[in-house]
Amino acid sequence: MKHILITNDDGYDQAGLIALRDALIDIAKVTVVAPASEKSACGHSLTLTKPLRIIEVQKDFYKMDDGTPTDCIFVSLDTLFKDKKPDLIISGINMGSNMGEDITYSGTASAAMEGVLQGIPSIAISQVYNKQKGISPNWNFALAKKSIKDIVLKIFNNKFPLPNRKFLNINIPYININESKGTKITNAGYRKYNNETHKHIDPRGKEYYWIGIHPLIWKKIDNDYICDFEAIQSNCISISPIKVDMTSYDDISILNEWIKE
Repeated sequence: MKHILITNDDGYDQAGLIALRDALIDIAKVTVVAPASEKSACGHSLTLTKPLRIIEVQKDFYKMDDGTPTDCIFVSLDTLFKDKKPDLIISGINMGSNMGEDITYSGTASAAMEGVLQGIPSIAISQVYNKQKGISPNWNFALAKKSIKDIVLKIFNNKFPLPNRKFLNINIPYININESKGTKITNAGYRKYNNETHKHIDPRGKEYYWIGIHPLIWKKIDNDYICDFEAIQSNCISISPIKVDMTSYDDISILNEWIKE
């Protein structure tokens, strides 16, 4: 039987992670190693200044005390998987989108990034929703569960579709399963940002700042591809191939000329 390692950045007890485990438990052995608390937007960070502890919650289900998603992958591969590596790593189901440049902030995507750096095929999956309105407590992740199960079966019955150091970034629209318009292969879109830093005063009169939620605003880029934002807007599942190598190869020749000037 194939073995899947899953994690997330929302915390070990979150509904998306449990939904992901439940979607895969009948097609593979599933081991969960997830942060003990929320680590959203922690990026590809490793904890180097304090010890980390893996705590068993139940059989094949662990939380990492104050660990990041990257910690969960890095440490568990050298402890729980010392003898035989997992066949696949999946990070999610994240509560909220990971589209466009948000991928660079994402703890969800970074866990998948760590997986491919360690030579293991990896996937990040996120459930898009309106963060201003929240997500229904009765939401059952039906479309996300079906989508990830179908993709994993396709991988196991064939092969992982990407070469080394590239992972799949999947975003699921916030719709019922029968409303889906299919799947689109997409590029990571052009996310537009503004400043959402809120200043407050604590009970002792001292200033503090709290970073707020950015609305999902994006810009259409003139190219031959459909971006992840467009796919979600069209009620389609978005699958983007993401690479770890961020070198801007088109600009190497420009810089070679510039440095000579």
